[in-house]
Amino acid sequence: MGTVSLTVAHLDRQVAFFQETLGFRLHWKNEGRAGFGAGGVDLIQLVELSGARRALRTTGLYHFAVLFPNRRELARAVARLFEREYVNYPTDHVITKTTYLKDPEGQEIELYAESPEDGTMGIAEGLPFARRSDGRPSDGRDPLDLEAFFRELKPGDALDQPVPSTTRIGHVHLYVRNVPEAVKFYTEVVGFDDMGFAPSFQMGMVSVAGYHHHIGLNSWMGEGAPSPPPGSRGLRHFSIVLPDASELDRAAARVNEAGVATETMESGVFFRDPSRNGILLTVLDSSQMADRPVEYMETGS
Repeated sequence: MGTVSLTVAHLDRQVAFFQETLGFRLHWKNEGRAGFGAGGVDLIQLVELSGARRALRTTGLYHFAVLFPNRRELARAVARLFEREYVNYPTDHVITKTTYLKDPEGQEIELYAESPEDGTMGIAEGLPFARRSDGRPSDGRDPLDLEAFFRELKPGDALDQPVPSTTRIGHVHLYVRNVPEAVKFYTEVVGFDDMGFAPSFQMGMVSVAGYHHHIGLNSWMGEGAPSPPPGSRGLRHFSIVLPDASELDRAAARVNEAGVATETMESGVFFRDPSRNGILLTVLDSSQMADRPVEYMETGS
């Protein structure tokens, strides 16, 4: 998973949040746009649109998830939030340790680290399940044991350090108009693997290489929810990074063969899923490094 691009209403306020509260590095800022990350490629890009509002009960981005390299670095990030008295919700998903929070404009963000040694979690036969390594069942959403978690920190660990260079986007979770339709699109057209669909929970997951999920899909905004109108706050697009140009060409050809309109850009191939969520297929190269923003697509266009 690559860069997540968002439309925001107040760029300076968002820049302060990502730098000071989350510890991201500001890679660049100019003409109402900014890029953040861990010192390499942009993980987040923001585009200011004064007066932009969040559209309610529409498709779009539920949350994007920032993956930390280990529990210790996540503990540092969570402790930083507590030190700043920033509201967040530490959660134990068994296979990951997580906290959730919202940015100043209401966009939900997940910070997490992998913990597969603690058990298993997923969807089987249409039902979500979670089980700890000692056999105990879990609903997969238990409160995180913060006392134990903060023991990951070492004496002298400064909370004001930037996020480590190996921090990256782990997954995105999308609101869609219909989950089976979205799962079919992301598996048959884009090329992900189906990791399960839970009808009672209105959620599906897709990934590659057996990962628990790179994209989560839910219809919690309502079956048949509309896409947000142009100029709304929220998701512009998220990027899927292919290993090389030939894989990018193959993926783009598959999308075109499905009758989906694409736009070729310097940084990759842009298109939209059936719920109008923007996707950019790209290849990681020097054109995506911190001092070079990718092109921007208008929300809803």
